Amino acid sequence: MTKGRSIRLFLVDGAPGGIITAEIMNWTGHILFGPRSRLADLIKREEATRTGVYFLTGSDPQGGTKPKVYIGETDNVAKRLTQHNKDDTKDFWESVCIVTSKDQNLTKGHARYLESQLIAIARDAGRSHLENSTAPDFSILPEADISDMDYFVEQVRTVLPVLGLEFLKEKTSITTAHSTKDSEQMIKELMNTNLADVHVFELHSAGVSARATLSGGELVVHEGSTAKRRGSPSWSNYKPLHDELVKQGILVATDDPKLLEFAESYAFKSPSAAASVIMATSRNGRSAWKILGGQQTYGEWEEAQMPASDDDEGDE
Repeated sequence: MTKGRSIRLFLVDGAPGGIITAEIMNWTGHILFGPRSRLADLIKREEATRTGVYFLTGSDPQGGTKPKVYIGETDNVAKRLTQHNKDDTKDFWESVCIVTSKDQNLTKGHARYLESQLIAIARDAGRSHLENSTAPDFSILPEADISDMDYFVEQVRTVLPVLGLEFLKEKTSITTAHSTKDSEQMIKELMNTNLADVHVFELHSAGVSARATLSGGELVVHEGSTAKRRGSPSWSNYKPLHDELVKQGILVATDDPKLLEFAESYAFKSPSAAASVIMATSRNGRSAWKILGGQQTYGEWEEAQMPASDDDEGDE
C-alpha cells in the first residue's frame, strides 16, 4: 500500500491564484509556482535566482485538450524567465513553475540532468504538447549524484499534480483488452497487484465494447476497446476530445466503418467523459459503465464505497 505524504503549500498572497510555494518534509527541493501576470513579483524572490529547472505551461494555441509545456534549466532562473517573457516564439505560457534546492547544492550538471529526465518523462507520459524540440541526453554525473537526482525527480512528480500540473504523471498502459484469458486473471497480471485494489468496468452498447480500469483517480480505457466513429450533428459535449484522440492516433479506424479502436490505453478525467467519447454522444458515465462481469453500475459501485450515514441506520 502506498504511504501517505505531507506536502506543505504556502499561499504567498494569502489567496489562491497567486504565488504558491511547495515543499515536502525532508526533501531539499523547493517549488515556486505562479501565473505569468505575477512574474515581476515572482522573479524578485531569492529562490528564483538559484540554479534550477522550470516549466512554462499554457493552453496550446493550436487548440486541443492537452496543455503546452516548455521545460528548461539555467544557473539563474529569474534571468532566464525575463528572457522568455520577451520571446514571442514562446508566447503561449500562462504560468511558470520553478524547481530549485533549499540547500543551494544543485549544480549546472544536476540541472542539466534533471532537465533531460523531465523532458523524457513528459514526452513518454503524453499528457502535454512539448515545446522542446529535443530531449538532451545528459548523464555525465557521479553514480551517487544520479541516484540523488532520480529521487529529486520523483519528488517533483509528486508535487506538481497538487498544483494542477499533470504532464509528468505516469502513463497507465493496459493492453490486450480482448484477451481470451480469464478476465480476473488477466487484470491481476496486468496491474501486478491484488484484485481487491483493482476496479474494472465495461461498457457494451450499440456494437461498442470497452473496458476501463479505475487508476489514480482516472478511468483508464483499455487498448483494444472500441468507440463509435461519428456522433449526431448536434453532439457537442466531449466531441472536441473525441476529435483530438482521432487526431493523435489514439482512436484509429477499424474494418467496421462505424467503429474506431483505442490504439493505446487512455486516461479520462471522469466516467462520463469516457462514456461520451466512446458512444459519440452525451452519456452519464455513472450509469453507462458497469462493474466487470456484473450488473452494478459505476454509480452504484461508487455509492457502495461510501460509509453508512445515520439516516441509513434507521430509527430505533
